[in-house]
Amino acid sequence: MADPDYELFAIRYATRDAQRSEHFIGGDPHDGPMPMDYFVWLARGGGRSFVIDTGFNAEVARQRRRNFLRCPVETLAAFDIDPADVGDVILTHLHYDHVGNFDRFPNARFHLQERELAYATGRYMQYPRLSHSFEVEDVCGIVRLNYARRVLFYDGDAEIAPGLTVHVAGGHSAGLQFVRVNTRRGPVVLASDVSHFYENMTSERPFTTAFHVGDMLVGFDKLRAAAPDADHIVPGHDPLVMKLYPAPGPELNGIAVRLDVAPTATPA
Repeated sequence: MADPDYELFAIRYATRDAQRSEHFIGGDPHDGPMPMDYFVWLARGGGRSFVIDTGFNAEVARQRRRNFLRCPVETLAAFDIDPADVGDVILTHLHYDHVGNFDRFPNARFHLQERELAYATGRYMQYPRLSHSFEVEDVCGIVRLNYARRVLFYDGDAEIAPGLTVHVAGGHSAGLQFVRVNTRRGPVVLASDVSHFYENMTSERPFTTAFHVGDMLVGFDKLRAAAPDADHIVPGHDPLVMKLYPAPGPELNGIAVRLDVAPTATPA
């Protein structure tokens, strides 16, 4: 039986103002404004729905001075999805903007690289340069879910469901994974933070939050190897995503876009 074609969506829930020098190791010789968007993703097909990352909430947005646009979990209602009915949540990693709101999915199993939880609870968290990307209560919450047998751990690449796979990349965080989703236009690679922006990958200049720079560079190669071409790679935080892809309907303009159709232009 052929793998299902998933509908695939990006939901934007927050933004922040930033400068180019904040997004590239070593800065940028042409500094200027370079805002950042925050997304969660939804894959739907084969009779199942998969939420990919869970964002953060309004309280964390205030603490970290992010512009909170909407609750990503509540936005799922626009897709006729009740969080209580979601059976599977894929966490690309445990940074605050990818695992907050985990508690809003009371019946879900959470798919995570085992090395990510080991990293988030291990010796490196004594260093603020690395621990600042995590919220302690989020990490403790995932530990509690593990005790409740609701976390499925992976040690490398794995198939979550037919046509939906995870691929370990590391670098930005020790257990970072990206997601490859079969769609009607072919496989689409959700890079998450393997490449925050298109430009991180195309210029081979990694983002400033780094655990292992070499693994970040190798991660770009892994993205390219998993995708038919650059048009099938979607970065994790680039506002261009909202411009290159269409909204699912007029009611979701500026809120969500379809990723299972071709972009309107090839990213520069």
